[in-house]
Amino acid sequence: MGSESDDCKVMLGVDGGTTSTVCVCMPLLPFSDIHNLPDPLPLLGRAVAGSSNFNSVGEDVARETLEKIIAEALSDAGVKRSAVQAICLGLSGVNHSKDQEKILGWLRSTFPSHVKLYIQNDAVAALASGTMGKLHGCVLIAGTGSISYGFTEDGREARAAGAGPVLGDWGSGYGIAAQALIAVMRAHDGRGPQTMLSSCILQSLGLSSPDELIGWTYADPSWARIAALVPVVVSCAEDGDQVADEILHNAVQELAISVKAVVQRLHLAGEDGKGSFPVVMVGGVLGANKKWNIGNEVTNSILKTYPAACIIRPKVEPAVGAALLALNFLMKETVANDHS
Repeated sequence: MGSESDDCKVMLGVDGGTTSTVCVCMPLLPFSDIHNLPDPLPLLGRAVAGSSNFNSVGEDVARETLEKIIAEALSDAGVKRSAVQAICLGLSGVNHSKDQEKILGWLRSTFPSHVKLYIQNDAVAALASGTMGKLHGCVLIAGTGSISYGFTEDGREARAAGAGPVLGDWGSGYGIAAQALIAVMRAHDGRGPQTMLSSCILQSLGLSSPDELIGWTYADPSWARIAALVPVVVSCAEDGDQVADEILHNAVQELAISVKAVVQRLHLAGEDGKGSFPVVMVGGVLGANKKWNIGNEVTNSILKTYPAACIIRPKVEPAVGAALLALNFLMKETVANDHS
């Protein structure tokens, strides 16, 4: 997007999901702009790569992906690595301080100590994309994986779901598709009702028998590969298949329950449950379809319990939210240091 510059100071935002990773490069905005951000936000460079979730693809691949995408975003922006002042990475799979330390170790070999590095779960970046860098409210991500994450204005945080498919993120794309595959196998061997999912999934995969699903599934059980079957499930539900319809209804309930759990733990709606707070909704599963709109169904369920909740569909992508978080974190550190 630009020619290489020596004097431009920049910040990077990374959104690392289970399916893809995005890095954006933005100019380091003046702290005075934080409460009145320019519209549109200035974007110098952008790069896209595959998954950087080390739980899904392994540590070596995740590290290579992050290093590659940062280099490509800087190249696209036409700025040198020395121009970077702060980086915020919102990464799926980062659930503990040990995970953060691991990622920091990877990046410290590339960036000198004066560069501020902030490692968060990808849900935090998604929240910031809806609140434009402020950490307050709740975010629901429903893509390949799913998670709800919330922050109070005084810094308390809570999460629900987001533990991966083995531990039951059944509202996620993976969860929906896995339930559909299970339904096909149950219909095939007589444990469950017949379903349109059987013929539609087999056709979409180019298979001739449900028995072949076993080999297909375990040949490469990566989460994104399984989750790619969600459109088939939605299509079957829209065509009146009761099994597919029930899978989607269950997913809606799982997603709504995860938001409600976070709201309750943090008292985001106040003691009476009637207070206003933002709910940022992100992810391909929440998109509109012909008849079935999972996002609208989840919204209706949330508003039934918390009528004052403010539902936000972000206007910027989570990687930009991560970059704005980097700016906010940097400002808070600078202010704290000035007063110490």
